[in-house]
This record gives sequence, structure tokens and C-alpha cells, in this order.
Amino acid sequence: MSAVTLTPGQAPAPVRITPPSERNLRNHVSLGQSVRNSLTMAYRGLLKIKRTPEQLIDVTVQPILFTVMFTYIFGGAIAGDVANYLPIIIPGILVQTVITTSVVTGVQLREDMDKGVFDRFKSLPIARIAPLAGALLADTVRYTIATTLTFVMGYIMGYRPAGGFGYVVLAGLLVIVSAWAISWIFAFFGVVARSASSVQGISFIILFPLTFLSNAFVPTKTMPDWLRAFADVNPVSHLVTAVRDLANTGTFGVDAWLALLGAAVIVLVFAPLTVRAYMRRA
Repeated sequence: MSAVTLTPGQAPAPVRITPPSERNLRNHVSLGQSVRNSLTMAYRGLLKIKRTPEQLIDVTVQPILFTVMFTYIFGGAIAGDVANYLPIIIPGILVQTVITTSVVTGVQLREDMDKGVFDRFKSLPIARIAPLAGALLADTVRYTIATTLTFVMGYIMGYRPAGGFGYVVLAGLLVIVSAWAISWIFAFFGVVARSASSVQGISFIILFPLTFLSNAFVPTKTMPDWLRAFADVNPVSHLVTAVRDLANTGTFGVDAWLALLGAAVIVLVFAPLTVRAYMRRA
């Protein structure tokens, strides 16, 4: 680098600053880079689970506890015995457990934002959606664990899905996809809420009526007419029915298509809302 020598009284030459309109700047990323960034953030989420395995307590203990408890409490009263109740309760427990687990996404997201982690991500040249999508992708591991343990526990108790192993896997994938879509709702709460505890409170206020006022545990025909009307149109009831049809009869029916359509609508609505709210709050 050569030095510029100025004679006494000589003013330095003016430096021209290139206006923004003439700069070749990139303020967007490609779809491929967005996917790569999201996968990197998902790997970060898996490392968090590896270093703090106690995060998996809810997806390891809850499926076993709920399956055993609800089966032996309600089995005789509803289906006559445990064997006849298992094809009803296992899909219901599966949907209830996995959907409830999706609340953790919003809680952990709020905790990370309170610690300033996402402020650092915002300063990086990565896709804006990557920190959010990565966290949600990592949580699919939690859903997979809960799904597997529920079916395994049901098998130990005597549940033999008539649909076969392939349709059981398909039923598990349907639940995981639906839970991933629903987690975008709780991720939105995680961004806009003021604390992690408020996220958890809001989420359970929504989830408890949807999961328990459905056909997950009892047939809707035993309910009062006004309650049955709500349970029959409840999205959770459609998902539970779809899982039962797949696992018990090997049928991919209307309820399964409705579950997939509902999952797509949730992602299309709440993914942009969550990213926009995140960029405003981060």
C-alpha cells in the first residue's frame, strides 16, 4: 500500500462514498441457503438435547404414564376390557401426547430470546426463518420419540394394530407432521409473549379443551348433543380418527386428508406471522 504525501496547506482529496443505489448488495437468500441454514440450526437444537437430556423427560415418561393410567382406568368402563380399549386409546394417547409436547417449542423459543441468543442470530448473514425453522425441525426428534414409545407401550400391553407395520409408521408420520405444523402456533406465542411461563399458560388453555373435548379417549356418541357437536368438528378428533383408521384398518381416509390440509393451512398462516413478529421483537 502506497502512502499519500501531503504538502503543507494541501487539503486531502475528497473520498467518494458509493450511494446505496449503486451498490451490489444482497438483502435476500436463496431457497437452498435457507434450507441449509435451517438444517444447521436444527443441528444446534439436537446438540442442546444431547447436552441436556432431561429435556426429553416429557416425551419419555408422559407416553408411558398416560398409556398405562388411562387404559386401566377407562378400559373396563368404556370398552368392557383393556384389550378392546387399546385400539381406541393408543391413537388418542399418541395424538394427545405429541400435540402437548409441541408446546415446548414456544417455551424454549421464548427462553432463548430472553437470553439474547436470537439477537446474535439476527446479526448473522443467514435466512431470517432459519433460527425458527431449525428449532422446530429439531423438535421433530421429540415427537418421534413420543410416537415410538406410545406404540411400543401399547404393544407391550397387548395392542396389535390390524393395519400392519407400514400403516402404523404412516400414522406416526401423520401425527409428527401435524404436531410440527401446530408448533408454529406456539412458536408465535413464544415470540409475542413476555415470558416462558405465559407461553405455557396460554398454550395449555388452548390445548386442554381441544384434546380432552374430542374422541381421543371416549366415543362422542356418549356425550351431550351440544358437546358432541363440538367434538365432531374438533380438528383433534379428525386427527385421532385418521390415526385409528391407519393403524387399525389400514385406511387412508378423508380424516387423514383433512389433517394434512389443516397442517398445511397452519404453516401457511403462522410461519409468516411468526417470522414477522420475530424480526420485530428480536
